[in-house]
Amino acid sequence: MSTTHEAGWAHAPGGLRGPSWLREPADPNALVPSLWSGTAHKVDGDLVVGGMAVADVVAEHNTPAYVLDEADFRARARAFREAFAAYDVFYAGKAFLCTEVARWVAQEGLNLDVCSAGELTVALRAGFDPARIGYHGNNKTHPELRRAVDAGVGRIVVDSFDEIERLTRITADLGRTQTVMVRVTAGVEAHTHEYISTANEDQKFGFSINHGDAFRAVQAVLAAPGLELAGLHSHIGSQIFVTSGFEVAARRVLALHARVSEELGVELPEMDLGGGYGIAYTTQDDPSDPAQLATEMTKIVEHECRALGIAQPRLSIEPGRAIVGPAVCTVYTVGTVKPVTLDGGAVRTYVSVDGGMSDNIRTALYDADYSCTLAARTSEAPPVLVRVVGKHCEAGDIVVRDEFLPGDVAPGDLLAVPGTGAYCRSMASNYNHALRPPVIAVRDGEARVIVRRETEDDLLATDVGA
Repeated sequence: MSTTHEAGWAHAPGGLRGPSWLREPADPNALVPSLWSGTAHKVDGDLVVGGMAVADVVAEHNTPAYVLDEADFRARARAFREAFAAYDVFYAGKAFLCTEVARWVAQEGLNLDVCSAGELTVALRAGFDPARIGYHGNNKTHPELRRAVDAGVGRIVVDSFDEIERLTRITADLGRTQTVMVRVTAGVEAHTHEYISTANEDQKFGFSINHGDAFRAVQAVLAAPGLELAGLHSHIGSQIFVTSGFEVAARRVLALHARVSEELGVELPEMDLGGGYGIAYTTQDDPSDPAQLATEMTKIVEHECRALGIAQPRLSIEPGRAIVGPAVCTVYTVGTVKPVTLDGGAVRTYVSVDGGMSDNIRTALYDADYSCTLAARTSEAPPVLVRVVGKHCEAGDIVVRDEFLPGDVAPGDLLAVPGTGAYCRSMASNYNHALRPPVIAVRDGEARVIVRRETEDDLLATDVGA
């Protein structure tokens, strides 16, 4: 019979200990390098990123703010391009996209994956070559598809029979031929949160391989006069650390690839294995580097192609989080520090900052874990286990669920949270009418705004009664 308190480990006898993977640090001021961008380090307590003290960035741009290490972003993009040299590498813009980042992606030789009309607009505004753009989405409207075809998007990943019909009408109307890929569902349970697992049968994406929809979708595309089928597309989820799921997916997708060749007499030239490669948010995470991923993924595909007796198609991948995630930290100002006594006498220290779920919804949405550090001073105080929370009117407004900070953390301190480049700004909201933070790119000791902070005028611009 369990002796654990019904409210969980936090209320169990012995007080607060934190999750089993979290260890009390010998020095709560020190950075864990694997969690931070490549240029991040501390100098006399000051967090320095891109050659610039974060405190100096804050002095000019205030908090909260996303600080983007440009050199780190570019280095990770190059690492994927070089490791996967035999592949087409598409940066997944949904992780984070703005016009400047789209330009960096192009300059580093990557293609770009978009999944909405807005993301396509940003890409085109940045001057990104539309022939190097892939367009995703499970519910692309007729106007969205028409615009993509008219713009000359390189490939559209079709996700439903309705979409195939729409594209057929559009290409006929425009007198165009559009290259497409068919997104398939491989029936793989990725080891990740259910909301970001995308290859199991019971979800909205793709055509099921197991139930025959994928093969019928291939037939429908091949029968459509304005569509040219490049190949099959598979994506199993996000924040994945092991390649076993990719292995199962590749086996099933390649089996369908072989069936298309055998039964329909069509050799599909390409296959896309998606993205979803995990990053280190805390010390419990151990991601693979691009070279290791490339070796493992290539071995999987080569083995399956040999087993099936088929030629290997040209492969594509779509890293997003793995490029931009570690390149960004979010900087906040502490507003209040509140010790709260729990049942049994344990004390939890709540550290409230000037942001929260409006700039990082992932903790509330996915139970995501993060780390943090004091960003502008050194402390001699012993570490204390804290919970960093936001300023919104929700009990679930948590930024960092459990972390050790110096025990003298106080109002006015700067806190920096690493690994916030992926999805934090992309999923940011105006909840409680919060203003979304700016994105500040830092490089070689200089900082520049690439997405400005929202203003109250922005907030009122769409309010027709204002």
